[in-house]
Amino acid sequence: MDEVHATNMEMNERALRRDVGQICRLLYQKNFVPATDGNVSVRWGDRYLITTPSGVCKGLIRAADLVVTDLNGAPVLEHNDAANPRRPSSELRMHLEIYRRRPDVRAVVHAHPAITTALTVAGVSLLPCILPETLVNLGSIATTAYATPTTEAVPVVVGDLIEDHDALVLDRHGAVTVGATLMEAYTRMEKVEDTAQVIMTARMLGRVQTLPIDEVRRLGAKRDALLGPERHFAGPDCAQCGACEGLPEIDRGQRR
Repeated sequence: MDEVHATNMEMNERALRRDVGQICRLLYQKNFVPATDGNVSVRWGDRYLITTPSGVCKGLIRAADLVVTDLNGAPVLEHNDAANPRRPSSELRMHLEIYRRRPDVRAVVHAHPAITTALTVAGVSLLPCILPETLVNLGSIATTAYATPTTEAVPVVVGDLIEDHDALVLDRHGAVTVGATLMEAYTRMEKVEDTAQVIMTARMLGRVQTLPIDEVRRLGAKRDALLGPERHFAGPDCAQCGACEGLPEIDRGQRR
């Protein structure tokens, strides 16, 4: 039984390493991770994470470059390449905080999509309810306070909001998305940048018009019907229109 378990673990590790590499290449092709920016991680069983290394271009990353850590962020020597030692991502602490706060999350993607980041520099929020697909698939998109990248401040500002959101914009530092799978976390990043592009374009063309309150309520109910009431629609930080107050399934102070 032990040999079978070990074989299954090895096969699962290979598959996850392959999948992380695929997501990294998609991010690079979309220009979401210029240079060596961004990081990706995925849970491997209940004890480990597989994460991108520090200082490696995501478009060139190999399965052997990825780093296995425990849930405290320490590399697990027997699962890493001794001939090609790598340090885990400098933002791993943010990932660890997200997994701690959100046991439902299995994958985390942090990228630097240009328009999303530019809107934070301009002081423009993605929080207003504008696109129905965004509301149903992501819920509201909040922006964190500014935190110096790679410091302990990043997991603090992210941890304050991640329990109520599947996607966050980091002030001047891109965005982070979570999911039950790597692909779900990745597609949510695409949706964040798409929303940012629509907002930027709408502001260039004229006034940005938000959805009517009644429609926001309908979309919130639809999200609950599709994903279950435990999947949050808006966090307590959202006070844009009061629509969420009218959703009977939502307890905005306690939802996850």
